[in-house]
Amino acid sequence: MSGRKNVNDSANAPGQSSANGNANAPGRSSANGNANVPGQSTASRIAALGASVTLVALIMLCLAWEWRLAPLRPGGSALVLKVLPLAIALPGVLRRRVYTLQWASMLVLPYFAEGIVRGMTDPAPANLLAWIEVALTLGFFVCALVYVAPFKRAARRSKREAA
Repeated sequence: MSGRKNVNDSANAPGQSSANGNANAPGRSSANGNANVPGQSTASRIAALGASVTLVALIMLCLAWEWRLAPLRPGGSALVLKVLPLAIALPGVLRRRVYTLQWASMLVLPYFAEGIVRGMTDPAPANLLAWIEVALTLGFFVCALVYVAPFKRAARRSKREAA
């Protein structure tokens, strides 16, 4: 194990349970049975759900787009493999892992760029699919940032208090 501390490893992070080491996602009960974790609001729960839903929708859109709806080549294209990085992030996003949501928020930026480029250059119906991709990536990005923000603030606060 490295000497670096992860935000998820901090005992002061909101929603952290010391019993099993897993971060209590908003709305999940902690070791002592408390469902309401200090620092976790309804907005955080909605943001986590929104991130999960938009990521699943983005994966499904990319699969359908490159396989059946408007592939670059008839019968499908190898661009269907672009869903693999998103699929790798999916389990951590569904478990509301802060670290995964942090890197996944950066991971969707190339999909955003692809959507902008293909939305401006591809003929219909691919351009409509591209604009849907843009909307889904923006939705995921915003939801991930809203969910991660309280954890980052708590980590900064505990670092200042420790100093």
